[in-house]
Amino acid sequence: MAAGNHSTVTEFILAGLTQKPELQLLLFLFFLGTYVVTVMGNLGMITLIGLSSHLHTPMYYFLSSLSFIDLCYSTVITPKMLVNFVTEKNTISYPECMSQLYFFVVFAVAESHMLAMMAYDRYVAICKPLLYNVTMSHQVCSCLIVEVYVMGLTGATAHTGCMLRVVFCKAKIINHYFCDVLPLLELSCSSTYINEVVVLCSSVFNIVAPTLTILGSYVSIIASILRIHSTEGRSKAFSTCSSHFLAVTLFYGSLAFMYLQPSNASSMDQSKVSSVFYTIIVPMLNPLIYSLRNKDVKAALNKIIEKRLFCISKDL
Repeated sequence: MAAGNHSTVTEFILAGLTQKPELQLLLFLFFLGTYVVTVMGNLGMITLIGLSSHLHTPMYYFLSSLSFIDLCYSTVITPKMLVNFVTEKNTISYPECMSQLYFFVVFAVAESHMLAMMAYDRYVAICKPLLYNVTMSHQVCSCLIVEVYVMGLTGATAHTGCMLRVVFCKAKIINHYFCDVLPLLELSCSSTYINEVVVLCSSVFNIVAPTLTILGSYVSIIASILRIHSTEGRSKAFSTCSSHFLAVTLFYGSLAFMYLQPSNASSMDQSKVSSVFYTIIVPMLNPLIYSLRNKDVKAALNKIIEKRLFCISKDL
């Protein structure tokens, strides 16, 4: 059968998270609430950083970009998932599936590298404070942001390009709630060797490499913090990294569990839970983590609220 002949499959059926009808409404309400919080939290973070002049620093420049990625990341997955909860047949057309796969990979890879860039930013701020303004200049930050999106587009093009050559002629049911690489490969009746090589290389480059960058940065950060004699100085240094470390742990932990394990039916079912964390829960938690654990963000938010209340009382 010629590669690229996709006439046998024009649409797929998404198995979703559960086949139990009694759970559909409950899950719909839960994920609807999660998506609303995700949109409001990330849009709020982007707006707050844009309006607060004292947050116009590299650290918050990266955080604003992370919020944008999380917003897009969640939007690629959640709306279709919500529709599937309230429809009898959870179908997705072949073009829609490939489009969802493409944009999912773009923002997943971008988030992975963005977290690594943020770790590097914290490394420079704590370990080389005198060189921070030069090392993390506006031009450098802009180049790093562009690099993050180039990584995402490159990874998405590689995965989707290889997926387009796969012939699907088995059962059309995708054992997942969205079009992901591994569940799609299970439906192939053509060779998936190239796809598997791309998945392995991508996992190493987009998961292992950023993870090593983050670990290397934190080893240097911890060593530098331990050399600080004052308790207040140590506490301040740790507080600037704790939010990022928590976000990294949630994202990379669930991502590694999904992609760095043997592919079989039981592991795929288990991986759905892991996927929920990095596609839906993490984008919701990131703005909450950075706002609740960051004094600068809370101070900026209070200042804007006070200013708004003052304007309202003045108008009255």
